Amino acid sequence: MTTATAPAGLRGSPWPAFAGRRLARFAVSLWALVTAAFLMIHLVPGDPVRAALGMTAPAELVRARRAELGLDDPLWTQYLHYLHGLVTGNFGTSMASGQPVTQVIGDRLPATLQLAALAFVVVIVVAVPVGVCFAVLTRGGRRRGTELGFTSGSVLLAAIPDFLVAVGLVALLAVGLGWFPVAGGDGPSAYVLPVAALTIGPAAVLARIVRVELLSVLGADFVRTARAKRLPARLVYVRHALPNALTATLTLGGLMLTGLVAGTVLVENVFAWPGLGSTIVQSILQKDYPLVQGIVLVYGVGVLLVNLLVDVVLGLLDPRSTIRES
Repeated sequence: MTTATAPAGLRGSPWPAFAGRRLARFAVSLWALVTAAFLMIHLVPGDPVRAALGMTAPAELVRARRAELGLDDPLWTQYLHYLHGLVTGNFGTSMASGQPVTQVIGDRLPATLQLAALAFVVVIVVAVPVGVCFAVLTRGGRRRGTELGFTSGSVLLAAIPDFLVAVGLVALLAVGLGWFPVAGGDGPSAYVLPVAALTIGPAAVLARIVRVELLSVLGADFVRTARAKRLPARLVYVRHALPNALTATLTLGGLMLTGLVAGTVLVENVFAWPGLGSTIVQSILQKDYPLVQGIVLVYGVGVLLVNLLVDVVLGLLDPRSTIRES
């Protein structure tokens, strides 16, 4: 009886179709990313090997390098070899250093992940309480001046690019006051300025979203019912209102996590951080196309995985709404 009812229950559940759609979307996006990364080296004007080795490189060296990279093979053959290399973990060899691309990425990826993860935690820890506090302070149209100041300030902070914030922090706190190191990734103090540069703008945006969502929830019937029962204000806000306001916050938080990883590219270069961000800029300047391809794939797959994770978490927290919208 159990084996007969389980498949029937599974067939009646919307979750398999939801998971299938999400995985199909992920697979198509992944294929598009891989194909775009493969075509990158072929869309470069001129000979990419000649561009990487320099105009004075001997013709024999250029031909040997092209043969080594398989660029003389038909395009479909190159594509199949490229896919085989990705499946087997062979991303090619760096033109500049001669090291395997996977080794370069493996050496630099942890520093970028540490920076992005720490920045994401700081954004959540700062933005959610700030958004809740300003929602409570401005509830019901009260304190118009406070609301205007918070909204204007958050918009202004969000509009400043991360790398400009990084340059300003370096000039003021590192060079001017000498409180923090200018560059490098050694010691806890080295994380302060890069994390601050990555978090100021996203924290302002997320705090504004939390405030707007919480104000919407505070006007709902179930919150008025909780107040009518004379529950403590702390329970009304934390147990009833806040969890129902976090759906949009979680969605935006997932997007911000991918944005933080991408934002590390410029911020790492400002602080000479030993991560993938500074590596991809150096590889572009050196025309090291295999390394650029590998790093682009890592960033792209990271974005796709975060989006998939956000979809799954939203489906678990609000299954009816998420499955219906999909």
